[in-house]
Amino acid sequence: MAYRQLQQSNRVAGAPTASRQIAPRVATGRRALHVAAVAEAEKTAATTRGGAASVPAPVDIANKLRYLFGRNGDYTNADAYHGTAWSVREKLIDSFNKTHEHWRKEDPKFIYYLSAEFLMGRSLTNTVYNLGLQGEYADALNQMGYEMEKVADAERDAALGNGGLGRLAACFLDSMATLDLPGWGYGIRYKYGMFKQALKNGYQIEQPDIWLTSGNPWEVRRDDVKFEVGFGGRVERRKVNGKEVTVWTPSEKVIAQAYDNPIPGFDTPTTSNLRLWDAMPLTEFDLGAFNAGDYDRAMLDRERAEAISAVLYPNDSTPEGKELRLKQQYFFVCASLQDVLSRFKAVHGTAFESLPDKACFQLNDTHPTIAVAELMRLLVDVEGLDWDQAWTITTKCLNYTNHTVMPEALEKWPVKVMAKMLPRHMEIIEVINEGWTRWLAGHLGDLKSEERAKRIAAMSIIHENPWNKEEMLVNMAYLAVVGSSAVNGVAAIHSNIVKDEILNDFYQIFPSKFQNKTNGVTPRRWLAWCNPELAALITDTLGTSEWINDTEKLAGLRAYASDKSFQAKWSAVKKAKKAKLAALIKKIHGDDVNQEALFDIQIKRIHEYKRQYLNVLSIIWRYKQLKKMSPEERRKAVPRVCVIGGKAASAYDMAKRIIRLVTAVGDVINRDPDTKDLLRLYFLPDYNVSLAETIIPAAELSQHISTAGTEASGTSNMKFQMNGCLIIGTWDGANIEIAEETGVDNVFVFGVRAEEINQLRKERKNFKTDPRWDELMRDIEGGMFGDKDYFKPLVDSVNNMKVGNDWFLLANDFAAYLEAQEEVDACYKDQAEWLRRSIMYTAGSGKFSSDRTIREYAEDIWHVKPSRPSA
Repeated sequence: MAYRQLQQSNRVAGAPTASRQIAPRVATGRRALHVAAVAEAEKTAATTRGGAASVPAPVDIANKLRYLFGRNGDYTNADAYHGTAWSVREKLIDSFNKTHEHWRKEDPKFIYYLSAEFLMGRSLTNTVYNLGLQGEYADALNQMGYEMEKVADAERDAALGNGGLGRLAACFLDSMATLDLPGWGYGIRYKYGMFKQALKNGYQIEQPDIWLTSGNPWEVRRDDVKFEVGFGGRVERRKVNGKEVTVWTPSEKVIAQAYDNPIPGFDTPTTSNLRLWDAMPLTEFDLGAFNAGDYDRAMLDRERAEAISAVLYPNDSTPEGKELRLKQQYFFVCASLQDVLSRFKAVHGTAFESLPDKACFQLNDTHPTIAVAELMRLLVDVEGLDWDQAWTITTKCLNYTNHTVMPEALEKWPVKVMAKMLPRHMEIIEVINEGWTRWLAGHLGDLKSEERAKRIAAMSIIHENPWNKEEMLVNMAYLAVVGSSAVNGVAAIHSNIVKDEILNDFYQIFPSKFQNKTNGVTPRRWLAWCNPELAALITDTLGTSEWINDTEKLAGLRAYASDKSFQAKWSAVKKAKKAKLAALIKKIHGDDVNQEALFDIQIKRIHEYKRQYLNVLSIIWRYKQLKKMSPEERRKAVPRVCVIGGKAASAYDMAKRIIRLVTAVGDVINRDPDTKDLLRLYFLPDYNVSLAETIIPAAELSQHISTAGTEASGTSNMKFQMNGCLIIGTWDGANIEIAEETGVDNVFVFGVRAEEINQLRKERKNFKTDPRWDELMRDIEGGMFGDKDYFKPLVDSVNNMKVGNDWFLLANDFAAYLEAQEEVDACYKDQAEWLRRSIMYTAGSGKFSSDRTIREYAEDIWHVKPSRPSA
């Protein structure tokens, strides 16, 4: 019903359909339906042969399965997915080719988005909806006895990212295409992603995510696009035609093989591109070594090359891991810059002075910031430009986005590692730093010599490791700031922290270089496509589907926020989504949950600063209070189903202990006959985009409780907001701006402010903890949830000032957090008020579309204009 309603609404508005079809169950056997549907479609095709009509979808799907996979009827959902995907792919490639032919003729300025992650999720649903093909393919599958939703569920998530950084990059590509901006993404084609997360006795287990096993119909291998990438070796000076040149001779080389992933925009003929690089050996197989009996050496080059593009974020706790991670980052940056320069030269020759007018690069966090040194190397060593000319071009082309205030994400490479793996780049960085510090000395000439030396040392790209005086580090964030034309944060509070704290010295010198670009998410995937019932209701209510590309129109829902009839429809949609999540919980954990309970969600990367630990402590306290209540008191309590999901980095011991605490607490709570109808806690393993597409529409309360000043922005908060989910959170990241747009009184806010953090950390050892906090620490340490030895480091990290210092101030915020939870309960009891707030959240989400973010990047930083091909 929701699909048909939305389809009719869109036809009235003259726009493409905006929701996946919810096909009815078909009682007839699939084989018979398939034969009948294909036969009927073939008849139709026969009458139009020789004309312009395309092959009907049922025939095309069947043909793909017959000739590509050797299948002939009686398909599984996985078979139907592959047939549909390969059929849709042809239309996608047609659109891709038309777009790029148009861009070749127009020769516009391009934006190239360099990112270590692109968390794309599944592609079938997004592609058919963005191309306006959903009705055609949903009807075709329905005729064949399949449901579009189940067929789409057979697709594996592309393992190309982990968290918010990668998902943001994916949203940005969607928006760039939808806004007709000439631009590509560049990254790595990881074979195994980060890892597939499983639970064994409640502990995280990492398994390879072998997502490419059945092939990937959404990529196009470009055998004609390959570049050499080198590592290690030596650097020499030579005379060539009387000019001294620098020659880097790497000791190891690999081939970067290009794979294109077309990215369709919505309601536009534009289809952009994500180009991913796969690492391959120069020598496929050493036959001489094999014939000599040295079988390991025969395959060594292949194994070393494939390791580069195997796993996202390899464990860098060892020297070998550090080297591999640096190789990864340089690998995709080197290949991407070579590719862009090659395409530039094919049109403009060696007129590199015009490169900034034709290409700009956005460095998504510090992972790709080696681009500063690499672009200099390519322009000076390979293309023969003089240093000053190359530096002017480089700084005009590059822009840097800072995504975090966390020290471990502001990468600092040991000089010895950089010099070993990239000796020429280390030289270039030394020259950049020498020129930079010399310029600083002149710029700060009015200061006393001692103060000037201190300021220069603080801003040097190469500096001493404060934890190891014998080690020198390359600060990649500093390199990016010095070597780029614009630096931006990703939320108002974060950008202020960047300017006032992290990069304050640089901001004082280059204030105009610093900007804010508050993040956003695509409303297509994160509302229209993942929540078609809500999308249909919004479209019917507003009388238009234009909100899908113009989310500011969602503000029109404010007029209906207190309307009882509309609230009832809104509530019905939420209940349907809760039923779907309940079914998922049953599938994973085998439990039926109370669907009338408040669905309380925290899904994000497991990290101490995100404070899943604080959430668990509040759940334990709620459980203890329920246990004390009489049966009559319990009947008045608000029931909750709490869900936590996210991966802990393989080397992040404390995060893994937090996951184990979640599962241990859940084991106790979920089996207690006194409370299990009122409180549940589940950890959903292997959190990814597809899981989020089920969880987020069902959520009623979402937790965004990071320590103030530590979360750059967050984007899951925006997805929850779009779907009418209320937020409990701190004054951190985009929470502040969400509160401004939604209404501060509609958000459950608690905790200290960012400007208080540093002082509170100094005073934490003297802080008197809440008695309830002390009680919970004793419970965990005493073995209430088992594994007391395993949990002891968790307790010590926040409660033993000799061992840990509660760096993220859980104890400081604990009492205020419990008070905010009581406010949540009180509000949920008043369902009319809860629904009013829910509607206000969606109505206030217009600002947080990635379309708005990308427009701001395009206008303020990239200076790239739309270039739309003809339909």
